[in-house]
Amino acid sequence: MILIGNAGSGKSTLSRELIAKQPAARLSLDEVAFLAGTTKRRRIKDSIADVMRFISDNESWIIEGCYSDIIESILSDCEELIFLNPGVEACVANCRARPWEPEKFSSKEEQDKNLEKLIEWVSAYETRSDEYGLSRHRVLFESFNGKKRELKHPSEYEVL
Repeated sequence: MILIGNAGSGKSTLSRELIAKQPAARLSLDEVAFLAGTTKRRRIKDSIADVMRFISDNESWIIEGCYSDIIESILSDCEELIFLNPGVEACVANCRARPWEPEKFSSKEEQDKNLEKLIEWVSAYETRSDEYGLSRHRVLFESFNGKKRELKHPSEYEVL
């Protein structure tokens, strides 16, 4: 299963909830997208190779992220695609309420220092044309021929 959507759309939370119901390996694409300790993207082929290894090493898995350039390369391995699209306001609210993510930041203070930059980035979701934007997510979703769902409200996440 692949979960796509804007930052703050609920991908990580939903993936953890799904795994609690049905155990599976989980991969956040944040883990493979960047050079260690930086905000610089890795070469796309290296990120994709890591994801392909993850898929081959795990029978059941959930991959979540906003990286259309990585997801596009693994769609043929996907049994179900879920597009979380609750709207920018909900994503911003979720970012503001986000607990400390120790896998991404060394402290809550460090995370909070990046919050306004994240809010600005999340707020541009509908107008960005890059691999993180709504237009690219929509193309991926529409082009996928397998089982897929677009969820537009967090209450819909509970039915999974």
